[in-house]
Amino acid sequence: MEKGSVFTKIINREAPADIVYEDEEIIAFVPLRPQAPVHFLIVPKKEIHTINDMEEEDALVLGKLFLVAKKLAREHGISESGYRLSINNNEDSGQSVFHLHMHIMGGKKLGPMVDQDYRNKNQH
Repeated sequence: MEKGSVFTKIINREAPADIVYEDEEIIAFVPLRPQAPVHFLIVPKKEIHTINDMEEEDALVLGKLFLVAKKLAREHGISESGYRLSINNNEDSGQSVFHLHMHIMGGKKLGPMVDQDYRNKNQH
């Protein structure tokens, strides 16, 4: 995988984004196609392609994704009603940008993440 994801371009201000949070290590912004009334992508500025590519030294910054999610949930009024945090890893999970990132979604009742009847449909 080559360096320079669209998220890196946003971090470097080479691509536009509606940024809702930024510090030295993390940036958060509204995705191009929000899937809930509150939907942000929380991205480490260090370009880590997937969870499989993270190193021990990345543990603190990746833990900070959760602290930023907590802050954004509180600021956007979804901390009490509930919200979903999601990290997709590789293509079968739906990862489309290979720069590790966390989705935070809320502001409405969210459906199941996967088909709840999957086991019944696929038992032999």
